[in-house]
Amino acid sequence: MSDTTQYECEPCGFIYDENYGHPASGIEPGTKWEDVPDDWRCPLCGAGKEEFAPL
Repeated sequence: MSDTTQYECEPCGFIYDENYGHPASGIEPGTKWEDVPDDWRCPLCGAGKEEFAPL
């Protein structure tokens, strides 16, 4: 069982998976959610981190 967590953007449904990160926006694979910069935005709809909920 993995300890990696996924977070869903509530407005659009984009899933941030800590295993994959989001290299296109500078977030390397394996980056924990709490280590994602606070000013990071959803790549699909532009929502802030506060709009994401853990899955």
